[in-house]
Amino acid sequence: MARKQGSHSDITGPKVHQAALRLIAQHGYAAVSMRQIAAEVGVQVGALYNYTSDKQSLLYDLMHSHMRDLLDAVAATDMSGDPVTRLRAFTCFHIRYHLPRSDNVFVSYMELRNLSPDNFTAVEAMRRDYENILEQILRDGEAEGVFSVADTRVSTMALIAMLTGLSHWYREDGRLGMDKIEAIYWDLVRKAVMA
Repeated sequence: MARKQGSHSDITGPKVHQAALRLIAQHGYAAVSMRQIAAEVGVQVGALYNYTSDKQSLLYDLMHSHMRDLLDAVAATDMSGDPVTRLRAFTCFHIRYHLPRSDNVFVSYMELRNLSPDNFTAVEAMRRDYENILEQILRDGEAEGVFSVADTRVSTMALIAMLTGLSHWYREDGRLGMDKIEAIYWDLVRKAVMA
């Protein structure tokens, strides 16, 4: 089949990724076929292979790009100051960054099990880089005597899970606005670690 009128790689490529992300978030990786993704984009199945070598590569690309963008964004965020200030900055960053990206968050956390071993290792290393930022804040707070946690690694994972869970249920048109939700979550995080 000939390329559709107006179909260009810089337009169709992102559409393929957006469709795959949406479908995988809705139905799960195992349930989504390349045929479904092609239909969502409006191209023949064979045309997808101009943008990805296979479904596994597509899943990896979605997760890798999410983690790369997350790491770039956190690196550009001011996380200076004492440990309490840094913890608040991390908490607010995590909430504000993840909430508008609920499909990315869902796929990145729930579909790790479907990555090949090599792809899993690469994405997991990036996740660890992000988690290490929070863990270092907790270690610094313990060293200064302002935080008290039984185990910094476990506390890191628990706090990230709590903050990330917000993207699964929060709705902009819900009862509480973003500022109020952020304040409540900051209070929860602070109380969880303060000495």
